[in-house]
Parts: sequence; structure tokens; C-alpha cells
Amino acid sequence: MRFLLYNIRYGTGHGAGYHLPFPFAGFFKQTENTLGLIVSFIRSVKPDIIALVEVDSGSYRSRKACQVEAIAKELDQSYVVETKYADTSLANRVPVLNKQGNGLITNRTILNHHFHYFNEGMKRLVIEVELEELSVFIVHLALSFKRRQQQLEHLHRMIAKRTKPVIVAGDFNTFGGDREVQLFLAATGLVNANLTGLPSHPSHAPKRHLDFILHSPEMAATNFTIPDIRLSDHAPLICDFSFFSAT
Repeated sequence: MRFLLYNIRYGTGHGAGYHLPFPFAGFFKQTENTLGLIVSFIRSVKPDIIALVEVDSGSYRSRKACQVEAIAKELDQSYVVETKYADTSLANRVPVLNKQGNGLITNRTILNHHFHYFNEGMKRLVIEVELEELSVFIVHLALSFKRRQQQLEHLHRMIAKRTKPVIVAGDFNTFGGDREVQLFLAATGLVNANLTGLPSHPSHAPKRHLDFILHSPEMAATNFTIPDIRLSDHAPLICDFSFFSAT
């Protein structure tokens, strides 16, 4: 089973042109060209499960189209997508921001899904998708260290209730490095698929370990890679998984 995690930065691109004619100008530009390149990349690596962070679900940038739905249609797969801000958040009343979310695409059958929300931080969404073999949680954690730790505590309580193996994936914004997740790993028993701490941000010269694929010990992670793909400020993470046979 191949798992792909990719923070696509809403398909707004990356590089020097992103900051022209003024800093972060790319955030406001239309996304269809970059999204086409992202689809081509995803198709080339043939993932079974795709966790997408920072997707546009229908602002003017994507010509009112949901990027997750568009990618899923191109791949002929199932999908789940949701805005990453809580209903009570001011961001949900601001154009463009209220179309920013996360999503999952898969060639597996989706048995169930839930949208949870942290009590802390601005980006509060947790997408939980139940598949036959496992459950997948997708997160985009807060920029504040204190809020991130509170969110990880909340996420631990969610995972503790699950009986199937789990994958927790997303942009953790761990500016202090992977040491920020050590207590979470110890409490949950999850394993970091990125055993050597390869960085994924920024994609043109990675220095930061911000993106994580964590998994239950009942699963074996193999062929973990961070390919040199520069369609976003984050590089994608790819990992193959197998399940240990019950004895």
C-alpha cells in the first residue's frame, strides 16, 4: 500500500515568481496550471492513499472548483474534503480563507469518515477516514508551539479509541524539529516512517522536518522517500506500507 502526503499550498506554486510583483503575490494567483502538474506527479507515483494539506475547495483561485474533487476525478478515485477552520472561526467568514482545507483521496473503499475539530488554534480540522485495513487521520497543526502541544494531546485521545491500525499524517509545523512529537509518539505507540528525519521544507532546499507520516506498529514502513518535487513550498512524502500477519 503506497501512501502519499503532500502539502500542495493550494496549488499556488513555489519559487521566485511566487513573490512577484510583491511578497506572497502567488497566494492570490489562479492555480489550474500548477494543479495540472501536481496531478501528473501524483499519477506517476501511483499512490493508494493521498493525504492532501492546504487545498482550495472552491475560491476564485481554482475557478470555484474543489481541487480535491478535481484530482480525484482525474484519478477515478474516492475522496473526502473539508474546510480546516471551525464553524465559529472568523476565517470561515473571509473569502478565499473559507475555501481552504485538507482532503484525502483513495482507490480503497471509504467505510466511514468524520470531521473532528481541536479546541485550540486556528487550524483545527482533523479528518478521520476509515478504510477496511486502517483508519487515517489528516492534520495541519497550529503555528504556536503551545497550541501544537495541546492539539497533539487532543489527537492522542482520539487515536486511543480506535481498534484498527492508524496512520496520522500532515503538516505538523514542528519548527523545533521532530523532538516536538517524541512525547506524542511515546504516548500513542506510533512510529515515525521518516526514521532518518529527512527534511521536507522548503522544497527547493529542505531544512525543516515539518511533515510527518506516523503509523501503528502493526504496519511496516518501507521505501520512504521525499522526492525533489518543487510544485509547492513543501516536498511530498511517499511511503510504502505492509501489514504484519496475525499469528
